[in-house]
Amino acid sequence: MSIEHLSIPISLEHIREAANRLSSRVEHTRHISCEALDRLLNAQVYFKCENEQSMGAFKIRGATNKLLSLSTEEAARGVVTHSSGNHAQALALAASGLEIESHIVIPANAPALKVRKTREYGGQVYFCEPTAEARQSTVDEMIAEHSYVFVPPYNDWAIIAGQGTATLEFLEDAGPFDILLCPVGGGGLISGAAITSRGLGASTAVIGVEPLGADDALRSLRTGTLTRNAQVETIADGLRGNLGDKTFSVIRALVDDIVTVDDAAIVRAMRFAYEHMGLRLEPSGAICLAALLSQKLDISGKRLGVLLSGGNISTEDFERLITSATEG
Repeated sequence: MSIEHLSIPISLEHIREAANRLSSRVEHTRHISCEALDRLLNAQVYFKCENEQSMGAFKIRGATNKLLSLSTEEAARGVVTHSSGNHAQALALAASGLEIESHIVIPANAPALKVRKTREYGGQVYFCEPTAEARQSTVDEMIAEHSYVFVPPYNDWAIIAGQGTATLEFLEDAGPFDILLCPVGGGGLISGAAITSRGLGASTAVIGVEPLGADDALRSLRTGTLTRNAQVETIADGLRGNLGDKTFSVIRALVDDIVTVDDAAIVRAMRFAYEHMGLRLEPSGAICLAALLSQKLDISGKRLGVLLSGGNISTEDFERLITSATEG
């Protein structure tokens, strides 16, 4: 589907502008393949290693692009966000590099590693209850008191444009693909991927992969109505967010399908990536590989691109999870 006739206010031109803006500030990550996986699936699969970004995830792209779009007055006020981890780290690191004060609201159940790294990158951390309502209300209170500028984790056009640069690099380096697989949490990465792919005129099917225990995007796409998760149960902490109105508008218009996988499949994929590809992925980063290994899609004979979104997981948690995959 062409995007010229859609009411989406950003296009490939905005993704390219973001790429130029970010060229000296984020990594142009490599892509890799895995011969053993290709034989197993009878397909050609290429992986974009966003787990190798400076803070371990694609989120640095959107956060940096958003901060670079602020006025001098806005930057001077400082910024605030809420995040379970990767956006928190990304905003803290990007803000530090631009000498902008950052304030990060993090749910109390966020991984300790991501909290520690957010602080190390210069972010001031504030804890809240692990609900979407508590996250947003805490941020709203801080904005009311201090006039900070809110930098959303995903539901923002500058964030989406920044995330789209990962797909732009990927398609220019390794494309075209028959299918592009992308993790779905709040929807920023897949929105940027879909806008980029369609803007380049690619006939690629853009397919999202979501945790079974946090499937608001799948239900929203099926019903055509933005739907929220009343309860979230998944080890993929980076994918626990609900879609926003902006990301849903893009997904509804440009994403071909969404599939779900359970946590056990994610853990098996983490182990496979470690043993066969030498990659240590967090659960969110391994979810697309989980969909392939679980045969969720008809991919025989096809050429696929897979976005590996992140690798922020402690050694202890990683070893515990992949050990459980062996024992299972």
